[in-house]
Amino acid sequence: MTILAIAAATSVLQAAVSSEDGVWFIEHDAGITHSEALLVLMDALLRISGLDKRDVDLAACMKGPGSFTGLRIGYAAVKGLSLALGIPVVSVPTLDCLAARFSFWPGPVFPIIDAKKRRYFTALYRGRDRVTDYMDAGAADIAGVAAQIPGDLLLTGPDAAMLFPELSRLMGGGRKISVDPGGKYDGIRELLEISREYRILNNADQASSGPLYLRKSDAELVRYGINKDNERCG
Repeated sequence: MTILAIAAATSVLQAAVSSEDGVWFIEHDAGITHSEALLVLMDALLRISGLDKRDVDLAACMKGPGSFTGLRIGYAAVKGLSLALGIPVVSVPTLDCLAARFSFWPGPVFPIIDAKKRRYFTALYRGRDRVTDYMDAGAADIAGVAAQIPGDLLLTGPDAAMLFPELSRLMGGGRKISVDPGGKYDGIRELLEISREYRILNNADQASSGPLYLRKSDAELVRYGINKDNERCG
């Protein structure tokens, strides 16, 4: 099975392709230029791997949470491939991908994505299991959840270092907290692996599904008359 995967949920745009001949990765610290860079990255990836787009059997993307615009761009790309090539689509929650590399970690793992407004998209993982809902949470909320689970705490994901100082202060000096230094670039390999499992175990085709959002976008909040503090306007 040849899988083309796209991770556009954060500022680092990643693409990967896996076939019987190997696995290839390409990434670009894209900022807000995902739409300009994605097709170029996909073309470069196929050229490097020696594959043609018609060789692809499955398209995969990160489902969210993450950047509203990035998620939509990723979904548009894989759904376009699905329609053009007649192949299935699998989407995998972003936080699951970020946490999967640390299934060996004995303590709690929090993948961290900056949700702005001093909040973070996260969930608590232990081993291979997610043990909380996906959260849009402040540092104090995350500290409260972490305090209920014993063991050294690991923060991973693109914005782990951003949360670390405040979480350390809230939890005091009695708890060891580690930060994954490579978290900004994690997730694409795990997206490939998980999407393959989804397809084999569930025969999943999610071409009609959409991104996982944990909150409304700022534009939607304005449209529905809600201010940035989630209070009704007017």
